[in-house]
Amino acid sequence: MHRSWYAAFLVIVVVLAGCSGGTPGGTDTGEPPLSSTTAPSEQTQQTTPEGSMEIHFINVGQSASTLIIGPTGETMLIDTGDFRTDGKHVLSYLKEHDIERIDHLVVTHNDADHIGGNAAVIEYLETEGEGVGAVYDPGIAASTQTYEAYLDAIEEYDVTLYEVREGDQLPFEGVETRLLGPPDPYLDVDSRNENGIVLHLTFGQTSFLHTGDAEERQEEHLVEEYGESLNATIYKAGHHGSDSSSSTDLLNLVSPEVAVISSAYDSQYGHPHETVLERFGERSIPTYWTATHGTVVMQTNGSAVTVKTQAQAPTDPIAIRDGEPVEPGTTTPAEQRAVIAAAGGSVQPVSPTTTSTSTATDGGSEPGALELVEVHADAEGSDRENLNDEYLIFENTGDTKLDLSGWTVEDAADHVYTVPDETTLKPGAQVTLHTGSGSDTATDLYWGASAPVWNNGGDTVTVRTNDGTIVLQEEYN
Repeated sequence: MHRSWYAAFLVIVVVLAGCSGGTPGGTDTGEPPLSSTTAPSEQTQQTTPEGSMEIHFINVGQSASTLIIGPTGETMLIDTGDFRTDGKHVLSYLKEHDIERIDHLVVTHNDADHIGGNAAVIEYLETEGEGVGAVYDPGIAASTQTYEAYLDAIEEYDVTLYEVREGDQLPFEGVETRLLGPPDPYLDVDSRNENGIVLHLTFGQTSFLHTGDAEERQEEHLVEEYGESLNATIYKAGHHGSDSSSSTDLLNLVSPEVAVISSAYDSQYGHPHETVLERFGERSIPTYWTATHGTVVMQTNGSAVTVKTQAQAPTDPIAIRDGEPVEPGTTTPAEQRAVIAAAGGSVQPVSPTTTSTSTATDGGSEPGALELVEVHADAEGSDRENLNDEYLIFENTGDTKLDLSGWTVEDAADHVYTVPDETTLKPGAQVTLHTGSGSDTATDLYWGASAPVWNNGGDTVTVRTNDGTIVLQEEYN
């Protein structure tokens, strides 16, 4: 197909897709369409949400890629890394965490360091996974082979593509999602950075702002148009920590509890810039850098955010370069480092703990009394269709009752289950934790997951008390 003709054809298609009221996948389900006619304030916000939302800032070097898993298991992938790696690090991460479908692929802008894995991710999910629900694009083309490969993948696998503007809605179940960019009309049709997709997500009392590579002009637009509604618990630093982004005016309105920077350790552009780090330092914003912390995972239950990183490194913005580099693609499991209280709270560091699998000798009230006695990871038939046959069995091997209220169970991929309040285990008693859904009883608990959690080929089971202390950590093969 002649490229110039195809590019023009595609622009027409995506404009129609974004304005026709169609749903991702092209099927009319009766749900509200992607539209600019409904104000963000009209969306329903859960004040006491069910489940949790995870934000994975994948370490992809001098690039960016963010995976978001919503409370119902719905997935969003924002950008896919640099063209020089062709999505390698992103694909590895998706496979490692058993992500077989991306419901929403968000392209902040079409620079090659942000869409480098688009074609590879689409091809993999469409041929070996469960596909891509829809792609969201700001609509400004690039004259690169990477961009052409991305368009070719869209065409080859017939993936729904929306061209979006500020005010449009991205349907993400259980999460209030606002598109604050690109501006309408564009600020400058020749600038992809200044006309990128800006996302603001709210889950309960916690929120997340992602500005892509927005620079001075788009940040000024955000400040003028949205003001205090830009406030967010978590802020992904704009443009890899460049001094052209994260302006004083923007930071004053966002007022984040924590910031994340995605760039290479030895960035040829000097990212993150000292000026930006000083702005963060002046506001005492704990800052995580993928170059030294590795992949950063933030999980929120709507009232607090748990921060996990692959490596322990300084979070003081002024000292952030003192950390050791973490290579992209490193598979070290992320460990809990801090807990962030939402709505004007503070960041509480979590002290490192040691793993304990010992059995209590003088009473079941000791954490070590909890023992993992069985892992049944391979459910009969299809794992996805028989989630309750995927389970763990725990036993209280102590001599007194064990209160499990608020304890957490997690796998190596940072899927976390929180034990309900008033859950106790008598001496010698067992409780089975099923992956699927059901009504909790004294002997059976239900995770409520929408997909398998435990890898058939091996995984790590970690149990923590409600104060974050690891009381059990076991690997199985």
